[in-house]
Amino acid sequence: MLDVEKEIGKIWSLYGRHQLDRSFDLPELGEWAWDMSQAGPGISVLGEVAGLRVLDLGSGVGRHAAHLAALGADVTAVDASPTQHQRALARYPDVPGLRLVCADAVDHLRKTDPYDLIYSVSGVPFLDPHRLLPALANGLKPGGRLLFTALHTNSHGDSPSGSVTARPEILRLPGTGTEHPLLMWVLEPQLWEDLLVDNGLVMETVTPIDSPQADQPLSYRLYAARRPGRIPSRTRTSASPAPQAALGVGIIVHGPDGVLLGRHRLGMWEVPGGALEPGETFAEAVIRELAEETGLIANPADVQVLGMLLDHVGGVLRLTVPALVTRWSGTPRELERTIGSWRFWSLDALPQPLSVPSSQCLTAWKQELPLDHPPADFQPYSTHLA
Repeated sequence: MLDVEKEIGKIWSLYGRHQLDRSFDLPELGEWAWDMSQAGPGISVLGEVAGLRVLDLGSGVGRHAAHLAALGADVTAVDASPTQHQRALARYPDVPGLRLVCADAVDHLRKTDPYDLIYSVSGVPFLDPHRLLPALANGLKPGGRLLFTALHTNSHGDSPSGSVTARPEILRLPGTGTEHPLLMWVLEPQLWEDLLVDNGLVMETVTPIDSPQADQPLSYRLYAARRPGRIPSRTRTSASPAPQAALGVGIIVHGPDGVLLGRHRLGMWEVPGGALEPGETFAEAVIRELAEETGLIANPADVQVLGMLLDHVGGVLRLTVPALVTRWSGTPRELERTIGSWRFWSLDALPQPLSVPSSQCLTAWKQELPLDHPPADFQPYSTHLA
């Protein structure tokens, strides 16, 4: 669907260029509006925003973001269209608490620290939800909220789709009557809820926003969801692990920026690690696996073996040795096809879902972390062992 999103981006850049050329901008936001008609609930649904770290997704000219910045929020306004971004920069060149960013939303979410609140005024339906929603879920701090409006019924009265597919809609250039076809994800509310829940979010409310004109079928829905305070692990297969994988190490690389995690091709997040090779000590396995998977270099003296986790999977006893590394050299790199996107995550905003062994290792290290996973017997080591 990336090609579809690129075509959508081109049309929005054309829209922004048209608005720049006609030197037109909407007035400042007097009252909060979730759609162009200013119908529906106002800003109160966001709650108190002062002091929150907030993301405006698909921010356009930036009116909503500037409004929240004036209320004391720390707002990042992201839009993928260079011309829309240019309009926002010209309008709000230096607003305290407002940062304007031209970037793909998913790329931005994968690289930045998580937010307390993410909202979007009609921007979400222009991105593939299968690509966007996992990034949104992990872009929220545990307990953080997501609110967005999505088209429900278009101006022709067409109902939302019953499948997660993009469909043709029309973008009109203001003042010209020119129409540009583009694709959007216009989905039934149950589909949006299923997608949000599948990505670990909890639905709070779905609010209809209908046109105030009785003869106008155009309508939107405002979706409010939150990320739970606890982080789930991915449901583990009942298949027995390969015999050579029954004894392995889980490597907790922890520094000022948090703990190092990589995204497995199956979708879960993992600490580095792997099976021991014949004749290796635990510390030697940690050093080797860390270098092979991430390119980081550590010394045996910087490896702290924490203990041993005992877990039964499909009748096979799995032994995992969690080890802590707090000093290393190098920068994480993608070196294997099965796992990549290495980055450091703050302990108060870990991504989801985590693999079961990774969750168990992290809990063995810090029991207070809000991680949910199958239980495992942990036998801590009382001394530093290599």
